[in-house]
Parts: sequence; structure tokens; C-alpha cells
Amino acid sequence: MKIGDIFLGDRPLFLAPMEDITDPSFRMVCKKNGADFMYTEFVSSDGLIRDGQKSVRKLDIYDYERPIGIQLYGHLIDSMVEAALIAEEAKPELIDINFGCPIKKISNRGAGAGMLRNIPLMIEMTEAIVKSVKLPVTVKTRLGWDDASKNIVEISERLQDVGIKALTIHGRTRAQLYKGNADWTLIGEVKNNARIKIPIIGNGDIDGPISAKKAFDKYGVDGIMIGRSTVGRPWIFRDIRHYLNTGKLLQEPSVNEKADIALFHLDKSLQHKEGKRAIFEMRRHLSNYFKGLPHFKEIRLKLLTAVEADDVRNIIQEIREKWGDFRTEDKSSDYNV
Repeated sequence: MKIGDIFLGDRPLFLAPMEDITDPSFRMVCKKNGADFMYTEFVSSDGLIRDGQKSVRKLDIYDYERPIGIQLYGHLIDSMVEAALIAEEAKPELIDINFGCPIKKISNRGAGAGMLRNIPLMIEMTEAIVKSVKLPVTVKTRLGWDDASKNIVEISERLQDVGIKALTIHGRTRAQLYKGNADWTLIGEVKNNARIKIPIIGNGDIDGPISAKKAFDKYGVDGIMIGRSTVGRPWIFRDIRHYLNTGKLLQEPSVNEKADIALFHLDKSLQHKEGKRAIFEMRRHLSNYFKGLPHFKEIRLKLLTAVEADDVRNIIQEIREKWGDFRTEDKSSDYNV
């Protein structure tokens, strides 16, 4: 698969951009576990052009992460173009436009998935960005605004016509948010549309090797993007790649292996963030790293209430000493993809 001149190999695995999750520390952990392409956290165009500290900080990328994309969202063409030019200076491999975020404070302003209610503006904005930057431009979006407007087939053709180099489709409407099951049939319809020549990346409910392989085999997508299932479970990329290559499922990592990953992740997070913030933003990962252990509720409470890095390290060490080579059962479901 290629995006512009970026060669990503066969059946690449993408880490989805997620606010307060896909920071440099987590990206490093996912890269070590086999992610083929990653994105920064999504960046507000308004925040970027106003030199907002949080938005500007999200442009920090490192050589070990490459190839990497910077994803932008906004509702004004001029602001998005200006933000794309700023993002280009950070030297990512591509610029991605977020037309898929369903969060109210974003979509109600007409940004993210809110753009699905104004397709002409979506196309005009995309074309303006494509013409303004030298990097490949890609788009991530959803099937439509709601069940009455699942117009992704038309949208994909129009986006391709104005020059995007790849399209990621989340298999839900904006109205669904993250509820119900992702509908991959329309993703497959876009991929198998004779007019579509650009790579199509499928997203939604990929929670393990079996659902990933079905997405490739049944719907023919060029790549898959994984979001929520990576949180506290970065080895999902390793597991999927092994299954795609061999047809065999890997064992769930042992507690010792998970402890090593968690401690590495914590150390990298502390390198990039002020101590307390690093701990707070690690909590969603830490509570998942050891999910499935006996008496997990007690362990989870400890991990979610620790406020000092040494306390977190000690808790992880206690878990290691108690459970060591124990492997939890992987109970991830198939979602019938």
C-alpha cells in the first residue's frame, strides 16, 4: 500500500489519532509493538494559528515515529489552510483532515463529523488544503451524519476528485457516536467502487487478530486503523501482524511482559510531561494493562488513585511479584466484522 510516495507494505496497521492518548510516549510503545503508521493527537486549527501551547506541543514528532501524520480539525477554510501550512513545517509525512470526530463541542461547531452536514464545504476545504501544501493530504470521516444520510460512497468520490491520497472510514454515523457495531458493508462498498483508486483504510471495532483479518479478507480494505482497543493494550499490533503472517494466534503477554511495557510507557510519559499530568494521563492505560487479573477491581483502584511515579512503579512491581508468568485470558469479542 502507498499513500503518495509513502510505501507502507502489505496490509498496514494504523494507530488512530486520539486526544490525550496518542502522545509521544504511547506512540513509541505502539511503534515498538508493530504499528506501521501513526498520527499525533488531533490538533485544533484555531489553537494552532493562535499559537496555543497545547496545540503547538502536539506538533512535536520524533524520527523513531516515522512515518507519521498530523491530523487537523476545524470549521473555517482559511484557518484550516493556515494550520496545515504550520503543521507542514513540523515535517510529518502527511496532513490528515478530521471529518469524523463526533464529540459535541467539535461537531456542533461544524468541525469534525459536523462537516458531514455540509458536504460542499467539506469538499471546498479539502481542495484548498490540497492546493496549499506540498505533502500528501488524507481524510478521516464517517459513513454519514445519521442513518438517513449515509452518503460515504459519494463523499469518497468527491474527496478523491479534489486530490486526497487516502481515505479512512469509521464504520459508524456521527449520530451513533461509538454505540452499536460498526457497519463495514459501506466501507467495503467504497473500496470496491470502480471509481476509487486511492487506498481505503477501515476503522471501527477492530479489537484483535480475527476481526482484523476479516476486515482485510471480507471487505478488501488496504489498511486498518485501530483506536480504542489499543488503550492499555499496545501489543494488539504485534498480535494482529503475527496472525496475518502465520494464521496463528499469539498468547496474551504474561504479567511480567505487561509490567515491562507499562513501566517503559510510564518512563517515556514522564520524559514528555510534567509529573502529575503524566500520571493522570497514564491512568486509562494502566487500568487496562492488567485487566483480567483476579481481584482486578482492587488493583485498578490502586492504579487510578496513585499520584506519585514511585507509587505507580511500586504497585506495578507488586503486581509482577504476585502474578509473574500468569497470563489473563483474552476475552476480546469478534464484533462479527
